[in-house]
Amino acid sequence: MAVSSESAVRLEHVSKRFGDVVAVDDIELDVHDGEFFSMLGPSGSGKTTTLRMIAGFELPTSGRILLHGRDVTKAPPFERDVNTVFQDYALFPHMSVGDNVGYGLMIRKVDRATRTTHVAEALRMVRLDGYESRRPNQLSGGQRQRVALARALVNRPRVLLLDEPLGALDLRLREEMQIELKGIQQQVGITFIYVTHDQGEALTMSDRMAVFNRGRIEQVGSPAEVYERPHTRFVAGFVGTSNLLTGAAAEQIVGAAGTFTVRPEKIRLAEPDDAPGADESSGLGQISKVVYLGPDTRYLVDLDAGATLVVEQQNLATSSIQVLAQEGKRVRLTWKRLHNLALSADAHASVP
Repeated sequence: MAVSSESAVRLEHVSKRFGDVVAVDDIELDVHDGEFFSMLGPSGSGKTTTLRMIAGFELPTSGRILLHGRDVTKAPPFERDVNTVFQDYALFPHMSVGDNVGYGLMIRKVDRATRTTHVAEALRMVRLDGYESRRPNQLSGGQRQRVALARALVNRPRVLLLDEPLGALDLRLREEMQIELKGIQQQVGITFIYVTHDQGEALTMSDRMAVFNRGRIEQVGSPAEVYERPHTRFVAGFVGTSNLLTGAAAEQIVGAAGTFTVRPEKIRLAEPDDAPGADESSGLGQISKVVYLGPDTRYLVDLDAGATLVVEQQNLATSSIQVLAQEGKRVRLTWKRLHNLALSADAHASVP
């Protein structure tokens, strides 16, 4: 199913207070039908509270929540056509995989034959065909995660909410499951809303993403838009590595007052006497730190103009000994002027 311009979920001026604490502060958001949408932000930014309000586990202090055009602001969870997958999976240890997946259907009094068919379809979707009789303690972490996903999908909700479901997995398995989750979402064609603090997850899987900070939304856009054109200092720093040029450094290198960012991979290390091109920004400095990362190397360069920039380069033809030997070297940094992005100090997006 292709992504539709119809709203699967709409939040209108939604706020949530817990006593004197404002967890979510007057946010507006549209999630399109059929898209994989991520809510990204640090702990305490309001993303999980927002997800819980969409699910019906929390009621907003003010504002409205609409699911496919229907106002569900005060509706209980069982009256919303959504399902939620949690980080801890919440599987029943005494039940088989098949019974876990079919539990929701049983509660809804779906007959046994139909349940068996739907459970088999859901397990096939997550590549666990034939696992119906196993118990959760006989499965790996990744398999238990798939069972939890199958249990949510078997009810065929129009919106699936996922609250950091990969957080308990090791790095390699988490990366594999990111690809699988995106593939499953494209296969079933329903709306996924995914909460994470991991920028890599959001960039890998999302059609669009919202970056949360202090209970508000800083920016909404595709992964490429958010990464390549961050609107604020927070977004530039949270989504990827941020290089900031301000004050005298900005005026000298960019040629304008304000705050600018340039991504580390856009910067080229050159010899001090190499002349920059007419379309390039440039600054002289000294490499103060070299961090060898295997396929890449990260350089910290103290510019004469007063800023410290991070530069990342692939190790296409250099060894660890060669790159580490560059610490203390004088260099010229150059990058295309078009990669100088002006930032506002703070912004909160209102998304139609």
